[in-house]
Amino acid sequence: MSTSEEKTFASLVLTKVQGIIEPLCKACEQCKYKTPTEIQAEAIPWALQGRDIIGLAQTGSGKTAAFALPILQALWEAPQGLFACILAPTRELAYQISESVESLGSIIGVRCAVIVGGMDMMSQAIALSKKPHIIVATPGRFQDHLENTKGFSLRNLKYLVMDEADKLLDMDFGPVIDKILKVIPKERKTFLFSATMTTKVAKLQRASLMNPVKVEVSSKYSTVSTLLQYYLFFPLKHKDCYLVYLCNELAGNSIIIFTRTCNDTQRLALLLRNLGFPAIPLHGQLSQTKRLGSLNKFKAGNRNILVATDVASRGLDIPLVDVVINFDIPANSKDYIHRVGRTARAGRSGKSITLVTQYDVELLQRIEHVIGKKMDLFPIGSKDDVMLLQERVSEAQRIATLEMKEEQQQKKGSKRIRSEGNDDDFRDREDRDIIQYNKLGKKAKKIRR
Repeated sequence: MSTSEEKTFASLVLTKVQGIIEPLCKACEQCKYKTPTEIQAEAIPWALQGRDIIGLAQTGSGKTAAFALPILQALWEAPQGLFACILAPTRELAYQISESVESLGSIIGVRCAVIVGGMDMMSQAIALSKKPHIIVATPGRFQDHLENTKGFSLRNLKYLVMDEADKLLDMDFGPVIDKILKVIPKERKTFLFSATMTTKVAKLQRASLMNPVKVEVSSKYSTVSTLLQYYLFFPLKHKDCYLVYLCNELAGNSIIIFTRTCNDTQRLALLLRNLGFPAIPLHGQLSQTKRLGSLNKFKAGNRNILVATDVASRGLDIPLVDVVINFDIPANSKDYIHRVGRTARAGRSGKSITLVTQYDVELLQRIEHVIGKKMDLFPIGSKDDVMLLQERVSEAQRIATLEMKEEQQQKKGSKRIRSEGNDDDFRDREDRDIIQYNKLGKKAKKIRR
């Protein structure tokens, strides 16, 4: 069998079934997919034959096109609304998948609807009523629509895809997915795609797939060979200082900094901004509009430092990320693999730097055991070079802490004003006549304005 480099999308066939059709091959060229990746070369022929698929491959290996192209080809042959549903674990990944599918399907006029939490239910219900060809959704909001949106049914659904299936199930979406599987047709094609196979994914496979083909490009958790992996070891109390030193040394590079908590993400973004770095936060406590805004600014290059929780670690394809910094070393080795997979994508090179304190040595050793290699010590100047920044970093920490307190007080204040206004309205209705109530109501409106 020839290698994927020698193949074309049109030649991905097993029997007399044709490969990818000409219009979709042109779409691949426009999207700069020159030749099929390994997972695409292995999975697409089976998908074109109508088989259920379990696809296991490294992050950044082109899984989206591996399931999107067969679905688009089937849609070309038998067009209908609500043809396929793609489930993703995070909102950002859902939007990204939708963009990829619409790009690949632009030649055939495919219509996608993104159904995720944090957005208006009514506008989503209107989008669903127009019967888009493909729905890309997070499980929770998708189930809400299945239960509450009148006239919305998936009785004619032909394809179900679960992207990053291991994460979908790790995030306690299991019961929701079970409910979704009960209301969609059993006569459908199902694709499970993931970078890692877990016992939960294996259990889901037994429950929802019919005679599946297992396409395994990567049998163990691994990182790509073009990724240079480093670590830095220092005392915990100097952690912020070492991060600022790295940002200074890597100035001009596109950097993602991963943290463990939303609070740390916000704090570090403010800290770096106060020191003049163009940093922007991305975490689960931001509104969906702000989350998408942060991601788009980073993708467009308007900000070259993204400080994020693991909400950005799965599946997001930001083409030119030069460096990934693990500010907090992840407790789960799989999360490390997904984080560093944001760089060195599609054959490009990249760097990852993991910050290690005296409390993280065991976690580092565990990750090294899983990836099967020792990380190198990142080359820096002397400790004195780093400590020269300590005074400025301490001042920036103080300002960032004050800014965060102000933000929290503003939120509390706005909640208190709303609740006090409600109490006043209640007393007005009880104790005053209707004329006085109307006057006070007008005053309250002016105050709110």
